[in-house]
Amino acid sequence: MNARLPDPAFSPFDAQAALTHASAQWDRDLVGQIKDYIAIPAKSPAFASDWAEQGLLETVVRNAAAWIEAQKVAGLRLEIIRLPGRTPVLFFEVEATADTTTTPHTVLMYGHLDKQPEFSGWRSDLGPWTPKLEGGKLYGRGGADDGYAVYASVAALQALKAQGTPHPRVVGLIETCEESGSYDLLPYVEALRQRLGEVALVICLDSGAGNYDQLWLTTSLRGMASGTLKVEVLSEGVHSGDASGLVPSSFRIMRQVLDRLEDSATGRLLPASFHCEVPPERLAQAKATAAILGDEIHRRFPWAHHDCGGSTLMTLPTTTDPLQGLLNRTWAPTLSVTGAEGLPALKDAGNVLRPYTAFKLSLRLPPLVPADQAVAELKRLLEDNAPYQAKVTFEGAGGATGWNAPPTQPWFEQVLNAASHAHFGAPCGHIGQGGTIPLMNLLSKGFPTAQMMVCGVLGPKSNAHGPNEFLHLDYAKKLTAAVAQVIAASVQTRAGGDAV
Repeated sequence: MNARLPDPAFSPFDAQAALTHASAQWDRDLVGQIKDYIAIPAKSPAFASDWAEQGLLETVVRNAAAWIEAQKVAGLRLEIIRLPGRTPVLFFEVEATADTTTTPHTVLMYGHLDKQPEFSGWRSDLGPWTPKLEGGKLYGRGGADDGYAVYASVAALQALKAQGTPHPRVVGLIETCEESGSYDLLPYVEALRQRLGEVALVICLDSGAGNYDQLWLTTSLRGMASGTLKVEVLSEGVHSGDASGLVPSSFRIMRQVLDRLEDSATGRLLPASFHCEVPPERLAQAKATAAILGDEIHRRFPWAHHDCGGSTLMTLPTTTDPLQGLLNRTWAPTLSVTGAEGLPALKDAGNVLRPYTAFKLSLRLPPLVPADQAVAELKRLLEDNAPYQAKVTFEGAGGATGWNAPPTQPWFEQVLNAASHAHFGAPCGHIGQGGTIPLMNLLSKGFPTAQMMVCGVLGPKSNAHGPNEFLHLDYAKKLTAAVAQVIAASVQTRAGGDAV
């Protein structure tokens, strides 16, 4: 039963005190915890099929659980849940201290502890599993994506408790399969549905930021369809001088097949079914964000440079127009080749006509395009009527439909702007993200009236999934305090008070 307390509108929230508390917690404890987390190569199941035998996902979950239990947060109950054959989930719940009998609701906090693989190109003094603190940034794989989330979530609750600020019921759901498409998560959500309660606010700390100068709300996420495209022409490699000109190159056939999907000159995806209209609200938000970020939209990426006759040349982006750049990376379908097979390393490449070429394809989909339809369309388009009657196969690795945020309620907009002004001195920005968080579409369907605070620390050059990934500590501290403020204010505003 919820405790009967005075109207929370009369329990003011001290934003500066929350930031001071969160910053001290980060400096004293969280940085060390995340360093330990970075050192564990707890790769997602898609990149470690023997994850159960390795026990590394289990280790990071147990470590996080042990830390949470050591905090002794009043009213918090925690357990590690394991469904047979599935990656573990950390679940915690904190009873309400505010009177929510008239407007009962739950805040759901989400994050994940599984990681992307190492990737190459790390700076010589950095590495994916060797945490390093430098210039206010904590380098290493998974710190920003998304190991910090569970620790920051609990730190936000501690900031609330330190002030005695009334808060609603809070539950936490921390998974270990997100980087593999969250295919293990739905069974857990179904198993926990009754315990999740009436979710009115979702706080997901697995997204990005347009800059480090304000709070950023993610308003949309692209979906993804992925799989392996393989072109086979021979049963074994043969001498290229003997066979070329007669035996078609598997790589040339691969190029022809991909030309059905993508205009190689522009990168535009050709099938109309992979496109959708940008909703007017998202277009207006993109225009406002383009005005804030300007050239930073394309300058944030680590472009390749080379020196030519004393002048430095830079690889050009597809567009330097800020608005078009935002739309290209959030509402346009795009194709990436993320892996290859059948091509020997350069040092091992002899004069051999290779028997096959295989590419791993990652197709980012606009938020409103169903992923299952896209995977089926990919298979039909790529396999049909193969050149030279070569054996062309596309084996889909699955997909995840994107997400478009529900309409923002006035109280939520007010709360976000108040938190952003309090901790950053600027209003909350709105931005679509090109990545995918499969849970968000699932949660929007399960809790259609809930507001979604999707945000994160992945700002310019933080480079999730790539080399030199870092966690921006000053931003993380302010985000933690902002989350505490939003949780506190969600009770007051829903009860008719003013945003704190």
